[in-house]
Amino acid sequence: MKNYGYVARDMAGAQKKGIAQAANSNEVLNQLREQGLTPISVKEVTKKGATKTKQKGHRKRIKSADLAALCWQLSTMLEGGIPITTALDIISDDTDNAQLQNILKQIAEKIKKGQPVSECIAEYPKVFNRLCCAMVLAGETGGNLAKAIGKLAEYFENRDKLAKKVKGAMVYPIFVLAFIIIIVIFIMAFIVPRFRKIFDQIGGTLPAFTRGFMGFYDILRYNIHYIIGLVIILVVLTTFISRTKKGHYLFSRLALAMPMFGKILSQAFVATFCRTMSTLLTSGVSVLEAFTILTGMTDNDIIKSAIVQTRENVVGGSNISLSMSSAGFFPNMVIKMIQVGEESGSMPEVLEKTSEHYERKVDSTVTTLLSLLEPIMIISVGAVVSVVVIALYLPIFTMSDM
Repeated sequence: MKNYGYVARDMAGAQKKGIAQAANSNEVLNQLREQGLTPISVKEVTKKGATKTKQKGHRKRIKSADLAALCWQLSTMLEGGIPITTALDIISDDTDNAQLQNILKQIAEKIKKGQPVSECIAEYPKVFNRLCCAMVLAGETGGNLAKAIGKLAEYFENRDKLAKKVKGAMVYPIFVLAFIIIIVIFIMAFIVPRFRKIFDQIGGTLPAFTRGFMGFYDILRYNIHYIIGLVIILVVLTTFISRTKKGHYLFSRLALAMPMFGKILSQAFVATFCRTMSTLLTSGVSVLEAFTILTGMTDNDIIKSAIVQTRENVVGGSNISLSMSSAGFFPNMVIKMIQVGEESGSMPEVLEKTSEHYERKVDSTVTTLLSLLEPIMIISVGAVVSVVVIALYLPIFTMSDM
């Protein structure tokens, strides 16, 4: 059991603070709700009594986790009958992010002056994207703003989990590759020069393998500035090409064509596509508006063109499943499921189930990838070290045999 410090509000709006013991923060949230309290923040308390959080104002960037927490708190308060301006004031006072705190206070002031919530958040596009604005507008129009914001909270939570899985698959090989490079640099800078002095003192003819290794070392040593310059030129050239229309399209195609990684990226977007569509349609957003929002949720030109083509076909009178089929990107399973949703009139529910399926596929693919990469990386590190050890110690073994 862990200790959690919590801040909550009762039905009268009075703030209450305390410590609760639970296995995780979700249990604390459930305990507070059972007591009729509205949770504001729940943070694990360390042994020294300090909560695991950053100082107020220290963090600048607003992440998906921040937006998910904001939406959950706001939805809970609205369902509890607290006016939205009061709820925003309470949340802004308790948030740890100075930038978000300032934005919430500004939004609350604008709402007090009679401006609609959807228009207020639309003034901060870097924080609240078109999806947020569309769902809040749909919630206002339908008279169920609390439910719309609750769906947004679920969306941000699921998107954050999916993003962490994809990042985990990308970070591991980069970390191991960087580790191999550091080992090679250390060996070449400190180990090999000392053995070179020993070989020069001993004299005689070195084994062919050692001579080849020392020749490679000399190439690196005397041409390192050229190698670094070439790497810098390649990086700059790649960046420049990626900013052109044709170059960006080429890199988008290469990203999806990469073994395993491309599969993860495509599956992750399909999962995001289905969940976003489900969330938007459930909140009352039109299909065409949903496709417009989805177009801005990816930087990959291949995926973006598929969404644009699908939308154009729908505008032309075709149904969604046929439009997606002609786009050439979406898997057959997604197309079939959407066809079922269209025929049964349960599109949001079908899309949600499909997103859950693809989220599980992403999780499975990431697990498979990491299980394959781990032995490959270990063998790679071992091979590098083995080559160096054999090359440097082979002359010593040769002399011992004489």
